[in-house]
Amino acid sequence: MRIFAIGDPHLSFAVQKPMDIFGEQWADHPVKIESNWIRVISRDDWILIPGDISWALHLEEAKPDLQFLANLPGKKILIRGNHDYWWSTVSKVRRLLPDSMYALQNDSIQIGDIAVCGTRGWNCPGSYDFSEHDQQIYEREVGRLKLSLDQADKRAKERWVMLHYPPTNEKHEPSGFIEVMQKYDVSVCVYGHLHGEGHRNALQGEHFGIRFYLTACDYLNFQPVRLL
Repeated sequence: MRIFAIGDPHLSFAVQKPMDIFGEQWADHPVKIESNWIRVISRDDWILIPGDISWALHLEEAKPDLQFLANLPGKKILIRGNHDYWWSTVSKVRRLLPDSMYALQNDSIQIGDIAVCGTRGWNCPGSYDFSEHDQQIYEREVGRLKLSLDQADKRAKERWVMLHYPPTNEKHEPSGFIEVMQKYDVSVCVYGHLHGEGHRNALQGEHFGIRFYLTACDYLNFQPVRLL
C-alpha cells in the first residue's frame, strides 16, 4: 500500500479560469498533473487531495473536474479548500462521487493502520491581517479538527491530518491546530493553500513531533509526493 498527496489542482473544465495568469508554471497544468500522476500512481494507491479542487461555483459545474480526478488511477480522499464554493453539503458531494473518491468532513477514513482525519482549517492567530472575524472561523475549524479525530478508529496505529490551510502562522508559532494534533498523537499533517512566494515560508519536515508536508501542486511541480 502506498499513500501520495497533491493539493490545489484548481481545475476549471466547466468555467473560464486560466491558471497561467499566476505564472508560466501553471500553463496546461491539468496535463502536467495527469501525466505525472499516471507515471507514479497505480490503481491500489491512495491519494490525499487537501482542497482547492475546482473553481466551479456550483456542484453541477464541478462535475467535469471531479470526473477528471476520478479517471486517474488510485483512491482519492478530498477535503474542502477555501475556493471550493461548489462544495455545498458533504452529503450532496458524496452522492456525486464514484466509489474511488471519498469526501472527508467531520469524520475520518481508515487506510490500513492509518486513520486519516481533517478539516479545511483557517488563518491562525498572529497571521498577517488576522481579524476578529478570522478568530471565529479559526475556533470553529479547530473544533472540527477535534471532531474528526474523535471519529477515528481507536485501534488505528497512526493518525494523519489533512488541512487546506497551513496549521500555523507565518512565524510557525503553535496554534490550536497544533495543540489538537499533539493531543491526539498525530504523526503526519499534509496541507496546501500556499503558492508562489508563500512556498518560501512553508512549514516542512518535523516540528512539534509531527511531520509536515506542503502539497500544493505548484510546489510539487505538479507531481504527487509519496508519503508512505
